[in-house]
Amino acid sequence: MLRIHFTAEDLARVRLASGPDPLWETVLTLFRLRSRNTPLAFEGWRREAIGRSQRSALDMLMPLTPGGYFPDFLTPGEAALGLEAGIDAVLSTGIKRLQTEISLLEVPNQRLPPQIQALAGGDVETLRRLGDALRDHHRTVVAPYWSDVEAHIEVDRLKRTRALMEGGSERLLESFRPNMRWSYPVLEADFPVDQDLYLQGRGLLLVPSYFSWNTPDALYDSSLSPVLVYPVQHDLKLTAKGSGAGTGENLSALLGATRAWILGAVEAGCTTSELARRVGVNASSISQHTAVLRDAELIRTTRIGKAVMHTVTPLGRSLLEIKN
Repeated sequence: MLRIHFTAEDLARVRLASGPDPLWETVLTLFRLRSRNTPLAFEGWRREAIGRSQRSALDMLMPLTPGGYFPDFLTPGEAALGLEAGIDAVLSTGIKRLQTEISLLEVPNQRLPPQIQALAGGDVETLRRLGDALRDHHRTVVAPYWSDVEAHIEVDRLKRTRALMEGGSERLLESFRPNMRWSYPVLEADFPVDQDLYLQGRGLLLVPSYFSWNTPDALYDSSLSPVLVYPVQHDLKLTAKGSGAGTGENLSALLGATRAWILGAVEAGCTTSELARRVGVNASSISQHTAVLRDAELIRTTRIGKAVMHTVTPLGRSLLEIKN
């Protein structure tokens, strides 16, 4: 659980980022590539990204993002001004900060790769390679999808801005339910570790993210300007790059985009909770969609212990085959 503690001054200083942050999006794609439990919304992107990714960039970036913690210097605030401004800030990181943040990657009986050790030592050439790796990775796996990223984040910003206009900062923070829970003076969010962040009058920058998933992200160093990066809801109608389930224009027109995606995801057998994670909507919404598909005899549902398992019927499989 992450608990963010506000004062009245902090509430007055809550801000919403004006758009996607190119370095946060770049870094978060590394976690999406690493994860084998790929959400449905990212399946098509992941397939293409694996083919596009450059080995030299991954060799530099993957050891810096092993899972959970990653150095804060990879996502400087200057990236809000653009990718190159962010990379310039990364390259300007002082050696003491490099050493401190990279040391947190160390695990017992395991040495960091030589290039990461050189980076911790402030080696100029290794820093340059880090900048090239961030630039190349963004170019190959983020930039081709940038219009999709911007479309989703614009939808989210409209929702948050409306909440802010209607009820101020508290209404804005309340708009993040159920993924985050606001009860003055604390905003709670599911988080990989147990952490308290005291804003102490510095306010909070809320950054919507396309490549974030399930839980928000925050900077590790609480002395830095507070940032909360949160996942936007994926609208399958806006996702332009396809997926393993695929929707197909005709099938989407018949069933609706979300149900078409769900039908494709169920093809190999899937529980309600698995569908909720993969599609990115809550379990109650999934149950409504699967009920419609079941009434149309496109899927069948059976209970296995406490789990509810969905499988595609011959009719449903025929529709998927026609779509493909």
